[in-house]
Amino acid sequence: MKIALMDSGIGLLAAAAAVRRLRPDADLVLSSDPDGMPWGPRTPDDVTERALTVARAAAAHRPDALIVACNTASVHALPALRAALEPGLPVVGTVPAIKPAAAGGGRVAIWATPATTGSPYQRRLIADFADGARVTEVPCPGLADAVQWADEAAVARAVAAAAALTPSDVCAVVLGCTHYELVAEHIRAAVAQGRPEGLPPVVLHGSAGAVAAQALRRVGAGPAPAAAPDGGLTVLLSGRESELPAAARTYAEGRLLEAVNPVTPAH
Repeated sequence: MKIALMDSGIGLLAAAAAVRRLRPDADLVLSSDPDGMPWGPRTPDDVTERALTVARAAAAHRPDALIVACNTASVHALPALRAALEPGLPVVGTVPAIKPAAAGGGRVAIWATPATTGSPYQRRLIADFADGARVTEVPCPGLADAVQWADEAAVARAVAAAAALTPSDVCAVVLGCTHYELVAEHIRAAVAQGRPEGLPPVVLHGSAGAVAAQALRRVGAGPAPAAAPDGGLTVLLSGRESELPAAARTYAEGRLLEAVNPVTPAH
């Protein structure tokens, strides 16, 4: 079994690690676009064009499913990706985990890029899935870029700024950009500061686990976390076979992917 993941950058690491934990025997193809990132400031047409190029690079390796591990690409390019690749290649998009966050009751904050915050897309998700919960949209300027380059000081500044905009009594925080899941513990600690006593810990809701499970369902496979850890890893940087970027290795998810099995040699 081979699962491909695509993103503008290293935000795909969280979903890739989730697939690896569920199926350590699965081959993974990670296709990103360092030549064209970031995608957030691009027009929808530009995002779609870049996403199609990255997806086709992954599809050339004949995966069984493709995870669009990018919120921006899922918003703007998912219909085009599905039109181009399905039914031969199942395409799984990423949607912010607003529904499960709201299901827990209490106040919800959605951390997202400035372009996504307040967008018709996110407002529609809130209307459809927040189930009447009080929702605060929190823009996080610079956070995705800081995560992408593993700039710890910039991550700390961006997380602190977003935490300052987050109500102290929130019960759940939706991580509305896949990059944010790589610094989830930094976010958890920042939101906990100044939290009123007696409130339960804040629950963070990412999308990695859900999209990993959905990809397996789409290929008719179930979780097998005890399977032999012999899955290969192919890394494509703007279509070029490479190794994981140095920044990826600073995160636990990146180290997990390389620790299980060395990079698959080029064919």
